[in-house]
Order: sequence, then C-alpha cells, then structure tokens
Amino acid sequence: MLRSVFVSSARWRHLACDFSSLVRVRLCLLVLLTTLVGFLMGRRAVVFPYSTLVVTLVGTALSASGAAALNQWWEREWDGCMERTRNRPLPGGRLHPSDVLIGGILFSLAGIVVLFLFVNKLSATLTIFTVVSYIFLYTPLKRTTSFNTLVGAVPGALPPLIGCTAAQGQIGIEGYFLFTTLWLWQVPHFLAIAWIYRHQYTKAGFVMLSKKDDSGVITSFQALVYTTLLLIVSLLPVAAGLNTIFYLLPALSLGSWLVVQASRFMQERSYANARTLFTSSILYLPLLLGVLLVTKR
Repeated sequence: MLRSVFVSSARWRHLACDFSSLVRVRLCLLVLLTTLVGFLMGRRAVVFPYSTLVVTLVGTALSASGAAALNQWWEREWDGCMERTRNRPLPGGRLHPSDVLIGGILFSLAGIVVLFLFVNKLSATLTIFTVVSYIFLYTPLKRTTSFNTLVGAVPGALPPLIGCTAAQGQIGIEGYFLFTTLWLWQVPHFLAIAWIYRHQYTKAGFVMLSKKDDSGVITSFQALVYTTLLLIVSLLPVAAGLNTIFYLLPALSLGSWLVVQASRFMQERSYANARTLFTSSILYLPLLLGVLLVTKR
C-alpha cells in the first residue's frame, strides 16, 4: 500500500515537471511580470482595480501557456535533434502530440475568452495577435529566414501592451514605450543564446543569424547595436513625463552595463562572453522594470 502511494506520488511529480516544461513556466512568469508592469504603468484610476488585474494575469497566463504548448507541438521533431531540447515531453515520448495540440488550443482560447468577457475587447484582440503571430509567423519562419528573431520579438513584446490596455482601455504612451523596450531587449538576448547553441540549431534545421556566423562577428555586432538602441530608448520615460528624474541614473547605469557586456562579446567572441551577455540580459530586464515602477509619476 505504502509503495503504491510513493509510486503514485512520483508519477504526479513527473507529470507536473512535464507540464511545467511544456508550458515553459519560466517564460510564462516573465510574460506575467511584463503584463503586470504594463498594468501598473498604465493604471490611472484612483481605486486600484484588483479584480481586473487578477483576471488579466489569469487570461494572459492561459494564453501564454497554450502558445508555448502549441509551439512545442509544432517543433517536436526538430526539438528531438537538439541536445538542449531532446528531453522535452514531446520528443521524449512522455506526452502524446494530439493531447498537447488539443490542450494548447484550449488553453489559448480560454485565455482569450477570459480577457474578452472580463477585461476588454482590445486586450483580447492583442492576445489573439500575440498567439497567432507566435505560432503562425515566428515558428515557421525559424526554418526559413534569420529575420525570425525580429519577428518573434513582436509577440514577446506584446504582454506589457496587453497589461496597459487592460488598465486603461486604450494603448497609451506607457504601452508603446514598454513594447519598444521589450522588443529591443529580446534581440541581443536571443542572439547570444542562438550563437551559443549555433551548431545545435543548424543541426535541427533552424535558420538563425548565427548559422553562417561561426566567428560571431555579425552576431556580436548586432547585439551591440541593439543594446545601444535599448539604452537610448530606456531613457525616454523622463522626457515623456512618465517617470521622475530619479529614474535616469539607474536606467543609464543598467543600460550602460548591458552595452559593456555586448562590447566584450564583440571584442572577444567566446562562449563565456556570449553566456555573460545572455545572463546579463536576464538580470537587466526585471531591474529596469522595477526602477520604472518605483520612479513612476
């Protein structure tokens, strides 16, 4: 009896781990963070709309999870060709493709319906565009053009816009700023990881910029260009009247730090420097978003 309980418990743990991997929980948490920041930056009501915020996060989480599952369903054969993804639930044979397809569609639709019924039509529309562009534009383009990174950065930058429209019912200047910031941030972030795993991506048939850039010259240069643009754009909230003057110094420091990491990668195109740039980008984003909220007017 006791042994059967332990076996059952272990199966549930494995199922939970597979579900976590399928919906990419860490990525989903990032989506929720940026949605939350968009909501808080866009909020103008005197009384804080707690219920609207909760529903917005629930709807966004459902759609983000569904889109992640659909992406893995589409790429299941190619994921099996890469060491970093071959143990995912689908290429690992632990989940059935039809189950994942149905679950991904249901989760995506559920999130859109929740936003449409309990938040507003604009937020639901933006969510539809996010899911559709991620699945039907970015995913197939990964096998045809290196511009897929720029296209894929669009759905990745839409969650804060969804949060902003949920708070104010329209796309305000806060939403445009956050969208641009997230779009620019994603490019060096993904360029670094694509170069690190360039041989695996090539083996799986993905057309990344790093595929024909084994030396890293083009990849590192573009990473530097986009981190520099990100630094410039990140300083705009003060000029736009969104944040106080106290925002400038930390934003300038964080942006300059990221530019330095990109410069080091360009000067010495090594695995270590690419990994440092990737890690630095992960740290940069929540720190910048935190400063945005703390210094908001």
